[in-house]
Amino acid sequence: MIWVRLICVCFSILWLVGCASSGQSRSDSNRELQRNSQRAAELTQQASMLIETDPAQAMELLRQAVEADLFHGPAHNDIGVLLLNQGDLYGAAEEFDWARRLMPGHPDPRLNLGIALERGGKTQDALDAYASANEVYPNYLPAMQAITRLQLRSGNVDDSTHTMLQAIAFRAQEPWKSWAIKRLAKVQVEFND
Repeated sequence: MIWVRLICVCFSILWLVGCASSGQSRSDSNRELQRNSQRAAELTQQASMLIETDPAQAMELLRQAVEADLFHGPAHNDIGVLLLNQGDLYGAAEEFDWARRLMPGHPDPRLNLGIALERGGKTQDALDAYASANEVYPNYLPAMQAITRLQLRSGNVDDSTHTMLQAIAFRAQEPWKSWAIKRLAKVQVEFND
């Protein structure tokens, strides 16, 4: 019991010394951690309009958005898109992973993570990321398209491939509709053999 008290006293002293040595009171550090979610959302919206036309300016706005609110998932997702477009697969994957954690019910960060992993040659990890996007948003057409395309390309065809191809052929627009119809006939022949 004496040891427990001694350890508690030591930690208390260390904590007090740590706060005193930082030169900041607890309220000062809380102010630094304050989130400006509205500002982050505005900056992210502005950046989304510039991603295609002015990626450098979009990146600057997104960095400002993350400074305004470190936990603004859409900013991380869009930074990932810019990094992916620049060929920085590792950086893009990190940003998509951040966005995935900050946006647990949204499929886009998972889908984008899958794209980065696929481009990096991580086929099974990409399939898992695409499947995760389809799990958080069932029957999400872009996820089903990505899954079936990669399954067919990598030879990882399973029972779900045919079902997803049917859904794509029925729900998608061109050119995906034609793509799915052509593959449906081929997959059906392979499963019947």
